[in-house]
Amino acid sequence: MDYYKTLGVEKNASESEIKKAYRKLAQQHHPDTEQGDEKKFKEITEAYEVISDKQKRAQYDQFGTAGTGPGGGAGFGGFDFSGFKNVNVDFGGGSFGDIFDTFFGGGAQRAQRRKGPIQGNDIEMVIGLKFEEAVFGTSKEVEISRYETCERCRGKTVEPGSQMKTCADCSGTGQQVKIQRTPLGQIQTAATCQACNGQGQTPEKKCTKCKGEGRLLKTSVIKIKIPAGIYDQAVIRLKEKGEAGIQGGPYGDLFVHISIEPSKEFERIKDDIYTTQHIHLLQSVLGDEIPIKTIHGEIKLKIPAGTESGKTFKIKDSGVPIVNTTNKGDHYVKIKVDIPTKLSKKEKALYEDLVKESKLNIKPQSRGIFG
Repeated sequence: MDYYKTLGVEKNASESEIKKAYRKLAQQHHPDTEQGDEKKFKEITEAYEVISDKQKRAQYDQFGTAGTGPGGGAGFGGFDFSGFKNVNVDFGGGSFGDIFDTFFGGGAQRAQRRKGPIQGNDIEMVIGLKFEEAVFGTSKEVEISRYETCERCRGKTVEPGSQMKTCADCSGTGQQVKIQRTPLGQIQTAATCQACNGQGQTPEKKCTKCKGEGRLLKTSVIKIKIPAGIYDQAVIRLKEKGEAGIQGGPYGDLFVHISIEPSKEFERIKDDIYTTQHIHLLQSVLGDEIPIKTIHGEIKLKIPAGTESGKTFKIKDSGVPIVNTTNKGDHYVKIKVDIPTKLSKKEKALYEDLVKESKLNIKPQSRGIFG
């Protein structure tokens, strides 16, 4: 598939534009939402993982989806070159990596040492709200399990009072190099050092609390403020409420997806409320003042004489509060005139008198209000 088309962005889109497009689509198609689409969500995520990464995006732009296979290999003509990544073959005057670079634009890259702290992962969750909670706002306390920075070593992995030392396995390079003899010559491979995770250093003594991980899995309670008037499927971003980073890196973010339970009394469209009000035929003919229930309480609505069924009245500023403002939407009341289906003898006589008074040539049927 076309990753740019999947996210709805141009090929020259910036990182911020790509991220914004992904957030919007992920919110719309998240499987945990009412209108979620798991297949679409996976396609969106796959596209984002590729074109949000500079290296993978460059390979994709040059080779298409063949360049985004396992290991990020550049791929060509259906063949996966990922196995040649970080490979040097000694031909006595140049490496296979140099030749690969010449023909395929830098597909053979050396393993790089990871330097410095790495930001923690983001966390996503769904919160269900009642209709009234979404309209007027509320606060929710949620329990989440996440990696948090170790308080003893502050994420540095080393026991307080001890220091970091050069990794004995990679001699501080952050890489482990192996040389193998093959029919093609000597092949040299470089991979991230497992002992130091590419840092080039290991603790003289690991932190006794986190065992050298720099962070611990904990269960925390977080209070989330829900603003009045929030929409269904909206996303609230709480900065640095995600997981702790590696090597003392900053926390990721927490993304809260909102799911609102529909109301049995009110229909909400954006910031407006819609209801239907039944009235008697005589109220329609003569007019009346009737009580109307709104989300803000009961009010009186004047029904003019001669109001037809289907007539809609607007009650200004009686709708949903608009997020981050002091304004409100409106309340729309649709009138439905109820025609009586059963009449008492007295009511029948009165309606017959009205027919005579109106000089209408009405022939009552065997069934109906006069039947």
